Amino acid sequence: MAAMSAATLLMTACQPGPEKAGSGATAPSGTAKKPTASAPGSPTPAKPSAGTGASAEPASDTSSKAPASVPATATPATKTKTCAAESLKAFMYQADVRPPGTGTGAAVVEFTNMSGATCVLQGYPTVAGAANGSPEKNKPLTVTRTGPSAKVVLAPAAKAWVKMTFVQVQGEADGYCVSGSTPVSYPTLVVGLPSSGAHQLALEGGGVLAECDNKATVTAVTATKPS
Repeated sequence: MAAMSAATLLMTACQPGPEKAGSGATAPSGTAKKPTASAPGSPTPAKPSAGTGASAEPASDTSSKAPASVPATATPATKTKTCAAESLKAFMYQADVRPPGTGTGAAVVEFTNMSGATCVLQGYPTVAGAANGSPEKNKPLTVTRTGPSAKVVLAPAAKAWVKMTFVQVQGEADGYCVSGSTPVSYPTLVVGLPSSGAHQLALEGGGVLAECDNKATVTAVTATKPS
């Protein structure tokens, strides 16, 4: 009996207990493990906020967009047109200030805007003598420009001027030229303005335009009446 009891005890000790049945075995795949709680004081991983993660929509960039009140395709304001030749009334008179001598010396041309709209004049005139009063027989004068040029805005009925100074004829009767050339007289001059046509003009009050060397010094169109 004692031998049988000892054998029974030995067999019982060799049998695995229920609590050790899974010891050493691999846990079945797919079995979820419980997350380990963070220790107190440990930083919590930050969650991506809307708009900052890789899948968030980029923020709209408005810095390169034109203000709503100024369209990118806005057209520039309409510019004032140059005065047309037919909208100008021109006449010519002898200037008060001119070189000493017996010729014309200097002449002023006055332009008046006869249209009902504002227009612009700018630039220096061209000058030609009209032999026998015939424009087809014009003799262009060599022009020397003097003074600055600026736009002159002419409202309806407003005026602008150019002044032309010639090489003066000296002496009496037919006179003479200091250069030795022969004085020339023209009954009319043809005065042209940039983009505003040409105007054939006689001196106010009559007379011929006598000058030497076929030269003239001219001012640009000005809003100030010259003397």
